[in-house]
Amino acid sequence: MIPKAKALKLIAIYLYICKLHGSELEHLSQRYTNNDKPDFTDQEIMTLYLFVTREEQRFSISQIYSFANNYLRSWFPALPSYKAFNNRLNRLSEAFKAVAAHSFANFIPPECDLDVSLLDSMPISKRKAKVAAEITDKGYCSTKSMYYFGCKLHALAFYNPKHLPFPERIVITPASENDLNVFRQDWGKIPNRAFFGDKIYNDKTFFEDLVINTNSTMFTPVKGVKGQPEVIKHRDKAADELFSAAVSTIRQPIESLFNWLIVNTDIQRAAKVRSTKGLLVHIFGKIAAAFIYIVF
Repeated sequence: MIPKAKALKLIAIYLYICKLHGSELEHLSQRYTNNDKPDFTDQEIMTLYLFVTREEQRFSISQIYSFANNYLRSWFPALPSYKAFNNRLNRLSEAFKAVAAHSFANFIPPECDLDVSLLDSMPISKRKAKVAAEITDKGYCSTKSMYYFGCKLHALAFYNPKHLPFPERIVITPASENDLNVFRQDWGKIPNRAFFGDKIYNDKTFFEDLVINTNSTMFTPVKGVKGQPEVIKHRDKAADELFSAAVSTIRQPIESLFNWLIVNTDIQRAAKVRSTKGLLVHIFGKIAAAFIYIVF
């Protein structure tokens, strides 16, 4: 048994997933077999994953299943074996991705500044190079000064004064992908926006064209110019430091967003993932779980 307050949250999540399943998720988990209406539904699987991850802070699939089996069996009497649960869960990566996207699109806090976006990325590491090779490789995390094998989560988030920024879009790439390339490909056509990023987004020519083509501006800390005369460096030093500090102050909350996501979902560690679909469930399932309560 679980306390009444948690039971109400479990019911709320289930009803929300059922509502989305009828309108947005059904085609993402549709079956083409004779067992197209199993006793234990996809809605129930997603509800268990989201509830146990967010409410009980159980992050691995084995932990989620064990909790459900020990404490929620009366709620989910058709709960299958662990192997079947795991196999079914791995088919739902696109459904979890859709749940996260729905939250981002429909529950933006009213205090967010929709004209200002923050950008950054964080590593998601795993152990085995042969697992999920389509979306992983070796990369370098400058924040932690380390090489790792896995993928990278890139976030574009609305500035939210005095609160954590709110994600607008999330992109997953192999670990070696450059953040600036992701911006060019995925976000470089967003109009009328002020972007705040770190020095990796410093490309004078590209962002001069961005102002002309989209009326959007990228603000980054000032990056030193190779071969610049010392007299010019000293002349501009004070102004450059003030500007860089201002940009970093505005951009810093997105790092807090990543820290919050890690604490609440352990998303950064994917060592036990065994497949590409499993990795995508790990990422988008954790993201969906982190933001599920903004719906209620």
